[in-house]
Amino acid sequence: VETSIDEDFKLQPAALKSAISPQTRMLLLCSPSNPTGVVYSREELTRIADIAIESDLSVVSDEIYDQLVFDGREAVSFPTLRPGLEARSIVVAGVSKTYSMTGWRIGWTIAPPALSKDMGSLQSQETSNPCSISQHAAIEAITGSQECVTEMRNAFQARRDLVVERLRNIPGVNIPDIGGAFYAFFDIQTSLSTSKGPQNSVAWCEQLLEEEHVATVAGSAFGAEGHVRMSFAASEEKLAMGLDRIARFLGSLQ
Repeated sequence: VETSIDEDFKLQPAALKSAISPQTRMLLLCSPSNPTGVVYSREELTRIADIAIESDLSVVSDEIYDQLVFDGREAVSFPTLRPGLEARSIVVAGVSKTYSMTGWRIGWTIAPPALSKDMGSLQSQETSNPCSISQHAAIEAITGSQECVTEMRNAFQARRDLVVERLRNIPGVNIPDIGGAFYAFFDIQTSLSTSKGPQNSVAWCEQLLEEEHVATVAGSAFGAEGHVRMSFAASEEKLAMGLDRIARFLGSLQ
C-alpha cells in the first residue's frame, strides 16, 4: 500500500481497506518507522487493528525502534490495542537499536505459541542459534540500568532537531514529522526536475557521494522514488558538516 509525504507516510485506513483482497493474509507494519521515522499514535494503530480483525489478517509488527521515540510520544505495542489481537500478531524486536548492539545479532519475536514453535523449527535448520556471549550480553542490556537508553534517546532527539531544522531551511526540501528512530526521509523531487540534476534518487545519492562524500540511501530502495534516507546516527558535528554539504550540493543543482 503506497503512502505519501503529505500523510507523513502513514498507512491510511481507507487505503488499507481498498488494498485487501480475498488473497490477503498478512499486514507488515513498522512503528517507529524505518525509513521515515514516523510514529503511529494509539488511535491510528487502533483503526488499523480494527481492520485487521474485520478482515481476519495476521499482523507482523516491527517494533525494533520502540524505545527511540521523541517529544514524549508513546510507542504502542500492536497486540495490546484490542483483546484477541495477540492471537493474530507477531511482534519483532531486538537489542540492535535500543542498545546499539547491531553486531551482537540478538532479536526475538513474540507470537502465538504454535507459530513460535514452527518458527523455531525452521530457524534451527537455517541459522542454528546465536552465540552464548551475545545472549548473556543481551540479558545484561535488558535487565541492567536503562539510563543509557534515556541518554541515547535524548541524544537522538537533539540530532533529530538539528537535522529537521537544517533540512527544512533548504529550498525545495520537504520532510515529514520525525517522531522516532534515527532517520530523515526527505523529498528531493525539485532537484530531479532541473537540467543540471540527476534523473532519479539512485543517481542523486551517487552524485552526492562522489561530489560531497556524504552517504545516503535512495528512496527507490523503499518504493519511494524522489526521496532520500539520511541516518542521523552520528555526532552533531558530523551531521552539521554533512548537512552543509547537502545544502551546497542542492544549491549546485539549481
